[in-house]
Amino acid sequence: MFAPYEVFVGLRYTRAKRRNHFISFISLTSMLGIALGVTALITVLSVMNGFEKELRERILGMASHATISALDGRLGDWRDAMERSADHREVIGAAPFVRSEVMLSHAGRVSGALLRGVLPEHEPQVSEIAHKLVAGSLESLRDGDYGVVLGSELARYLGVAVGDRITVVTPEAAITPAGILPRLKRFTVTGLFEVGMYEYDRNLALVHLDDAGRLLRLDGAVSGVRLKLRDLFQAPRVVREVAGLLGGAFSVTDWTREHANFFRAIQTEKRVMFIILLLIVAVAAFNIVSTLVMTVNDKQADIAILQTLGATPRSIMAVFIVQGALIGVIGTLLGLAGGIALALNVESLVPAIENLLGIRFLSPDVYYISDLPSDLHWNDVGRIALMSLLLALLATLYPAWRASRTQPAEALRYE
Repeated sequence: MFAPYEVFVGLRYTRAKRRNHFISFISLTSMLGIALGVTALITVLSVMNGFEKELRERILGMASHATISALDGRLGDWRDAMERSADHREVIGAAPFVRSEVMLSHAGRVSGALLRGVLPEHEPQVSEIAHKLVAGSLESLRDGDYGVVLGSELARYLGVAVGDRITVVTPEAAITPAGILPRLKRFTVTGLFEVGMYEYDRNLALVHLDDAGRLLRLDGAVSGVRLKLRDLFQAPRVVREVAGLLGGAFSVTDWTREHANFFRAIQTEKRVMFIILLLIVAVAAFNIVSTLVMTVNDKQADIAILQTLGATPRSIMAVFIVQGALIGVIGTLLGLAGGIALALNVESLVPAIENLLGIRFLSPDVYYISDLPSDLHWNDVGRIALMSLLLALLATLYPAWRASRTQPAEALRYE
């Protein structure tokens, strides 16, 4: 009773039993359409966020957050670079590495690979490789033993297992009395790892840092130093500050540059998916136009009586804006409740549906990520709710304007 009469009348029109039940049906479908659209938007964006998070963790579990390298490609004083970079409060781990493209051969099979020399005692500080081993251990890489840890797909292609010996061929040639021959060395497979990213499982081979240095004749130098940061999203800022600590003799890069195209493609896909699913909400929201147009025609006499009692065109518009906005608010709230509940439980609901139907939506034989991950972002929820309410509000403007243009004499002529 203390509310403005426009709100009171608008709410009464929403609750009242109309003579035309078809209007009530369209209102209900509009409300449900908005709810379904909002639910779909929240759920799909949460699943896409989950896939992005999973991919980021798998990629950055093997790649470095930041990398320090020399301008000429050979970092001689790498220990000093590690110590100086560790002084930064955001750096929580550092490890040297040697990197080179090589060929691996075994029993007539040859495959290109990325050879990475690491120190087993330092590598767990910057990567998750120690937790991804399916056979052997990282500590099996000992200086002088010439052991190698292979990705599972690479080992499967070469047909090797732990204990087998493979030949590593470097791209640099050696001059011998017999002529120019490729430099090669026999390594023993001491472990296998499986990250879940084909790029690493098929192409990466890990050896001890000193063994790689001798093979590539680096004379104690390394390819660079990998850094792990406290907050990977602050990598660009931290890299600039670390570069300032090291001086101009070093090149410092971060993961956002090395994998920029990949994550930019994911962001583009999310935006496109948001726009496509928002169209569902838009279609449902603009059904409100049909509802209110028919309501205006049904309430011509009521509108005329309100006008004769002194209601202004603005007040008449407010009555029908309240009615349409209420449909949008209820639909949005239902959609938010359904979307949040579904996004928070999709990781348990999907396996239950798979067990019920006896199928696998993401077969582990085909996909490395065989579960549907979900990562609900509350800023996405707020943005979806705002867009839904805005579309519903826009849909009320034209019918409300038409109602405000009603002529009392014309409307009451045949009453």
